[in-house]
This record gives sequence, structure tokens and C-alpha cells, in this order.
Amino acid sequence: MLYVPGSNSRAIDKAQELPVDAVILDLEDSVAPDHKLAARTQVEAVLESAEFGHREVVVRVNAMDTPWGKSDLAAVASLPISAVLIPKLESERQLEACRGALHMGGAKDNLPFWIMAETPRGILNLRTILESDQPIAAIVMGTADLAKNMGIPRGSERAGLRSTLEHCVLVARAFGVSALDGVETDLNDPERFESACLEGKQMGFDGKTLIHPNQVATANKVFGVTTEQIAQAIKIVEAWKTAPEDTGVMVVDGDMVEALHYEQALKTLADNREIGKRGKDDE
Repeated sequence: MLYVPGSNSRAIDKAQELPVDAVILDLEDSVAPDHKLAARTQVEAVLESAEFGHREVVVRVNAMDTPWGKSDLAAVASLPISAVLIPKLESERQLEACRGALHMGGAKDNLPFWIMAETPRGILNLRTILESDQPIAAIVMGTADLAKNMGIPRGSERAGLRSTLEHCVLVARAFGVSALDGVETDLNDPERFESACLEGKQMGFDGKTLIHPNQVATANKVFGVTTEQIAQAIKIVEAWKTAPEDTGVMVVDGDMVEALHYEQALKTLADNREIGKRGKDDE
């Protein structure tokens, strides 16, 4: 999921061709205060004419307690987007206020929210927020802001945030929403970036938020499906389908396989088909 500054027309144009799953048009952190209004106007114009293909298009608005937040929501309410990304969210009441601003702009009730988890209070209140009647589709980690708010030195974010990241994945799974790992700001250390992607994958995150096109290939490799995973999934599915009906457990290549592994194998193959379909859509 690639963040693209709403003020950068060249970056927006390029994002329409990149092999990403979502483009997050950003009106918040990546846009200077003096350029906020121009960025909003540009994003409105882009979304009325641009073609993003299979890519989900999400707009990250400014927080409601800023001079731009309410107007951002009203402006994007009726645009053809997949979701609105809400930053600095800390309570159900704030989310209700965002919904009210969207309604004022003519948004449908089912326009989903993506919510940033980037403040200690917001993370402590995640369960209450997700128990609301608002349509929330994803939790997005704001690791840079969160590390700053928790007093974690720069360069130590992953170690200092590990338990918090795991907690957010757990909450996302409990409520059936996606969990997206935070960005890596060091563009000069590809090995560190790949290590962070691998760690996020092992924690259970569904994907990685990115700030530069150079990060796309690595994120796709780590969060995609490998040839080995496909081969193993096919073995499990074929073995399970040919097993006797009363079989609750079996052995495949020396590993014990249960129904849950069969379900995971089916998901792996479905993910691979979806990735292949999206690749063809871009041809």
C-alpha cells in the first residue's frame, strides 16, 4: 500500500502503473501546511478522471482537530474511493464525527474507514473503536508517530514497538479487519527494509505501507506467495481431498496436517490466483 503525496502530480501519475494493491493519496503528513488546499483540489481532480485499475484508492485526510480535517472529509465524500484513512484516531466519538462530516459531503453510509493506530491512547481504545457500528476495514500502523509518542529512539522503532504491533494484529484478527504494517523511512538500507517486511509477515500483518516505489518489489516478494508455498499448498489440498472422510489428521511430507492446514492451503492458492489476476489486469 503506497502513500503518495496529494501535492505531487508526477508521483500520482506513476502510482497508477505500479504493481501495488492500494494507493493512499495523502493529504496529511506528506503535505506541508501551505500546500494543503492545493493538494486537496488536485486529489479531487485526479479522482474524477484517473484510472487506477485493480488498485484500491484510499485518501488519508487530516485529523478533525486540524483546520483541514472536516473539509477534507466533505471533499472526498462523493469521490470514487475505496476507503478513507483517518489519522490520529483515539475514540469512537472522533470516528462518529468523521462520519458526520462525510455525510455532509454526501457520502454513503457504507464507505469504509481505514484507521491509523499511531497514538498510545488510540491503541488502548482500539477494541472500543472496532466495537462501534462504523464500517472499519483496516488498521494501519503509524509506526513513526507512535515511536515518537512513546519516546522510542529513532532506529529502534521495530524493537520498541514489537509488543504493540503484535497487539494490533491480535485486535484486527478478533474483529475480522485487515492489519497493515507501518512504513520504513530509511530508503538507503534495503536489507533493513526487507527484514522489517519479514518480521511484519511473521507477526501476521496482511501487507506493508510504503513511502517510495523502490520499496514495492521487496514488499510484494515478502507478502506475496512463493513457488514453494504454492507447491506445498497443492500437495496438502490434493492429499486432503483424497483422504477418507473420517480422517481428522494426516501426514504430508513428514508434517502433520489438520483441517486448519487445509484451509490455510486453500487461502494460499486463492491469494496466488488473485495476484495473477491483478498482474493480467495491468498488461
